[in-house]
Amino acid sequence: MFTALFGSVEQGIIYAIMALGVYLTFRVLDFPDLTVDGSFVTGAGTAAMMIVLGYHPILATLTAIVAGFIAGCMTGILHTKGKINPLLSGILMMIALYSINLRIMGLSSDTGVTRPNIPLLNTDTVFSLFQGFWSNLGIDAAISDALRGMGLESVPSTWGTLVVVLMLTICIKFIADWFLKTEVGLAIRATGDNKRMIRSFSANTDTLIIFGLGISNALVALSGALIAQYTKFADIGLGIGMIVIGLASVIIGEAIFGTKSIVRTTFAVVAGAVIYRLIYAIALRVGWLDTGDMKLITAIIVILALVIPQVLDKRKEKKRKAKRLEDRLSAQKAGAVAIEQGGNHLA
Repeated sequence: MFTALFGSVEQGIIYAIMALGVYLTFRVLDFPDLTVDGSFVTGAGTAAMMIVLGYHPILATLTAIVAGFIAGCMTGILHTKGKINPLLSGILMMIALYSINLRIMGLSSDTGVTRPNIPLLNTDTVFSLFQGFWSNLGIDAAISDALRGMGLESVPSTWGTLVVVLMLTICIKFIADWFLKTEVGLAIRATGDNKRMIRSFSANTDTLIIFGLGISNALVALSGALIAQYTKFADIGLGIGMIVIGLASVIIGEAIFGTKSIVRTTFAVVAGAVIYRLIYAIALRVGWLDTGDMKLITAIIVILALVIPQVLDKRKEKKRKAKRLEDRLSAQKAGAVAIEQGGNHLA
């Protein structure tokens, strides 16, 4: 059980990078971007293809980020220059990316034709490279001994993967915090809040939307590239339902941790992604559920994340109204007593 939850935390931290990308479009730009389902596979496919061809895993990951950025920019161009509905722009790009991703993955074969999956067994990845350095530190043995001493029989084979994904995700979270407070970041936030207002300041909202979508999908592609290297394979079906997972992470995080500041909100998104994966893992441990129920579990988690905050808000509002009514009655009662005492004094 512990190792299963540990694996879910590792994956949740990787998916948090994708959730940050979804947050940029869904909350900051107010753009329902369905490109995510395609750009996630673009990142995974590009990184896997380059690794199989012998390129360095870090270079492959960086190339995946660029590919995701281009995919996001294309969605932005369809919307801003082609005047296509935001939802439809994302859907069209997602459909186009399905064929493009097959072509990208096909480049890893001798024939160059389309290919639906790429195994990464016996290849170097960013995780295996870091693991080589991490294993020399001897930290894994010390942590495993400590956990076994606490009574845990099954412990993770290594903590290196958790460390590297945690460091990367924290770096991206802080970069996102910094970026959203820069002049360009503030302009993107203003574009999402009130496009007309930001246009009145002579800002080019089309460029801001294209750039924002590019950054968002670059993060999504990075997450896809890391997931492919973590699971040791890239598949054309990896991105199915990814937008729902991203939205669920954002909504769960915001409901639990709040959105009072950018720093707090981005932390909420990261934590939401981890909590989502933990709920998911625990749900799959239920005896009468199996992997075929994964989509149902996802839908139920999202529904609960949407409904529970509303119920809690209504309860808080009821309590506030009851408190205000109680204060008002107390004030009226105190006023009546004061008037009565004043009348007795005059008599």
